[in-house]
Amino acid sequence: MSATAPTTTRTVLRAEGFSCPSCVAKIEKQVNRLDGVSAVKVHFASSRIEVDHDPARVGADDLVAAVGRAGYVARPSAF
Repeated sequence: MSATAPTTTRTVLRAEGFSCPSCVAKIEKQVNRLDGVSAVKVHFASSRIEVDHDPARVGADDLVAAVGRAGYVARPSAF
């Protein structure tokens, strides 16, 4: 019997529309609700969102949509 460890990927998003530090909590809450997300870190000063997730269960489009549900616009970052 072989067990395969889940694969985790880090996706970095750039967000628009941040106006105050409370935006961080709103975004983290929405993204953390996604099944397959293991960690979310929002950097207010740089508008970066780092998400560790299982790419087989949640993709970049899902992450962008979750940020949208929090009321902000995000897109995948090149780096």
